[in-house]
Amino acid sequence: MNAKLIHENEKIFFILCMVISLLTYLFLIISLVGILYIAIGFFITFMLHGFSIAQIRNNGVRLTEKQFPHTYHQAKHLSSELDLELPDIYIVQSGGLLNAFATRFFGRHFVVLYSDIVEMIEDNQEKELSFIIAHELVHIKRKHTLYHSLILPALWVPFLGKAYSRACEYTCDRIASVAIGDAKAATQALTILAVGHCLNKKVNQEEFVHTHSQEKGFFMWLNQATSTHPPIAHRIKEINYLAQHPELFDLDSNAFQTNEIA
Repeated sequence: MNAKLIHENEKIFFILCMVISLLTYLFLIISLVGILYIAIGFFITFMLHGFSIAQIRNNGVRLTEKQFPHTYHQAKHLSSELDLELPDIYIVQSGGLLNAFATRFFGRHFVVLYSDIVEMIEDNQEKELSFIIAHELVHIKRKHTLYHSLILPALWVPFLGKAYSRACEYTCDRIASVAIGDAKAATQALTILAVGHCLNKKVNQEEFVHTHSQEKGFFMWLNQATSTHPPIAHRIKEINYLAQHPELFDLDSNAFQTNEIA
């Protein structure tokens, strides 16, 4: 994997999170009573996560050769591109929400796609769906799902855990964009998350990024600082920068089909 595509803040914040988490674990172990707290905390987390995974497996539709075969082969190809074993991928009804996520349970990896995201295929937006899937696969490739379980104490530190999470999102955007080789489709996929798959093609992305840059204020900053994901406009800007300057990331000049901002 191209190390230049890993966002610089991901490494920094992960080290900080790991140090804080290790110190917290050490303090709790030394205090003896803390061992019980650690055990209870992990047990509760384990049970809640287990129920969540069971809900997905009980009610979601798993991709196979015979179940949504086209999307299955999309995911299989992307997994191969990322040198990753294909995880279990489920589609779940989302009530109109546009999202997807990767998770891990007992060493088994899962990707969950909300149904409205998968419906992008019907609008001839297969590349956009490929970006969404690739983004989640990169979370698994980079072991983000594992690391988040190891640094649980640090995630309670104001701003720190969220900063690490946002850096991970930038990393996944970069690698997923390169994996599909289409910056325009990548930014279009993010635009879909902003306005839906019906209006996204009417959005002027350059104007979207520009108007967002003019939004200032304390609560704007606070919202960003306490969010697990960067603002969509920031993510679009980052991908366009990557596509316009591939040489800065040790990429060939033809790494993307387009270097234009739509």
